[in-house]
Amino acid sequence: MSDVGIRARLSLAACAIVLLGLSQVANAKTLCVNPSGKHGCYSTISDALSHAAANDSIHVGPGTYNEEVDVAFPVSIIGAGSHSTIVDATNLAHGFFVDGYDHPGLNDVTIAGFTVRYALYEGILVVSASDVTLRDNKVENNDQIPGIQFTGDPTGCPNQPGNGIYETDETGDCGGGIHLVGTANSIVSRNFVTGNSDGILISDETAESHDNLVTHNIFKDNPAECGIVMASHPPAGHTSPPFAPHYGVDRNTISYNLSDHNGVKVGGAGSGFFSDGAGPGRVSGNVIIGNTLTNNGLGGVALHTHVGPAFGLPADDMSNNKILDNFIAGNLADEEDTATPGRVGININSGGGGSPVIGTVISGNTIRDEDIDVAVNTPAEVDVHLNDLLGHKIGVGNVCAFDHASCTGTVDATQNYWGCPMGPGGPGCSTVSGPNVRFVPWLRTPINDRDEHHRDE
Repeated sequence: MSDVGIRARLSLAACAIVLLGLSQVANAKTLCVNPSGKHGCYSTISDALSHAAANDSIHVGPGTYNEEVDVAFPVSIIGAGSHSTIVDATNLAHGFFVDGYDHPGLNDVTIAGFTVRYALYEGILVVSASDVTLRDNKVENNDQIPGIQFTGDPTGCPNQPGNGIYETDETGDCGGGIHLVGTANSIVSRNFVTGNSDGILISDETAESHDNLVTHNIFKDNPAECGIVMASHPPAGHTSPPFAPHYGVDRNTISYNLSDHNGVKVGGAGSGFFSDGAGPGRVSGNVIIGNTLTNNGLGGVALHTHVGPAFGLPADDMSNNKILDNFIAGNLADEEDTATPGRVGININSGGGGSPVIGTVISGNTIRDEDIDVAVNTPAEVDVHLNDLLGHKIGVGNVCAFDHASCTGTVDATQNYWGCPMGPGGPGCSTVSGPNVRFVPWLRTPINDRDEHHRDE
C-alpha cells in the first residue's frame, strides 16, 4: 500500500474515534432529582443513578436526601448549592462513595454543590478511581462512629457494615471529611470541610495515589487529626506483620488552601506527610504551595517517618517533597519520636528509625509565632532558602540531639531573612540551634509582604 493510502486510512480511523466520542457525549442525558419526585424527577439520588448511564448528568434540587450515594460509573452529580442541597448520611457509612475498588477503571466522576454530613466514616470517599472532581461542597460533622480513638493500630477502624477492607491504619479518624484512596489525576477544589476528625486524607491502601490537586479549599476545626494529610499505609489485606511495601502517595499538589484549628484534640498538623511505620512507605515528589497553615495542634507542616535503618528495617521513601510559599503561624509542638522543643512551623523528622529524608526543599515561606520556625532531624541534607523566619526565637534548628538521634544530617539554611538585617543572633533576630546548620550568607530584607500572605490576620 502506498504512503498516501496508509495516511488516508489513519485519518479515517482518527475521524472514527472522534465521532465515537462525540456520539457518546450526544447520547448522554440529564436526569433530575427533587424530594417530591415530581415533574419527571426522581425522589432520591440513588434512584436516579440506578436509571442513569455512563456520562449522564444528574441535577439535584434543593432539599435533604437521607441516603448514601454509591457511584460505580462515570457520571456528574450536581447539587443546587451547598446551602440548599444536603446529603444526610446519619447511621450510614458514607455520604458519597466513588467505588473504583469494586468497579475497576472507574473515572470521570463529578460531585459538586452539596452539603454532606453525619456519616459514620467519611463524608466523601473515593477508592481506586481517577479523574474525579469534588468541588464546591460543604463536608461537615462526619466521622460519627462511636468511640473513635487514635491507637496507631494497623487494623484500622471498627469493622462496621459498609466500611471496606481498604481502611487500614485509620483508628484515629476513619478517613476524615474527604478521603482519596488509590486515587489519581483528581481535583478537590473550593470545598469547606469542618467538624470531621480530619479534613482531607490521601492514602494508598489499594493503589498509588498520585497527581491529584487539592486547591482553594478551607479545612477548619477538624479536631482529631490533621487538616490535610498525605499518608502511606499498608496495602489492603496486609494488616499484620510482615507488612508489604506500600503503593505510595506521590506527585500530589496541595495549593492555596486554608488549614486552621485542626488537630487540636490529639495533635494534627496543618498539612502532613506521613508514613505509618507498618512496612516501608512512600510519600514522594509532593508539593505544598501557597497555603495558610495556622493554629493547628501539630506543626504547620509535619513530615514524619517511623521506620528505617536504626531499627534494622528498610527505609521509608519520603524524597523530593517541596514546601513553598506558605504562610505558617501559631501551630503547636510536635511530640514523641518526632519531638520539637516547642511550637513549630515546619518539622522534617525521621523519628527513631532514621530513614533519610532526601531532596526536601523549603523555600518562600513566611513563618512566625512559633518557638522554632523550621525543625530538622534526618540523616540527609535539607535545603531551607529564601524564607522569612519571623518567630524571633529559633529560626532553624537541627533537633537531632533533642530527639536522641545521630546527628549526621545537615541543613543548608543560607539566604533566609531572620527577622532583622543582622542575621541569626542579631538584635530581635531569630537564631540557629543544633549542629551542622549553614546560614551564611543571609538576607537583609524580607522576601514576602506579610500582610499579603496572612489572609486571616
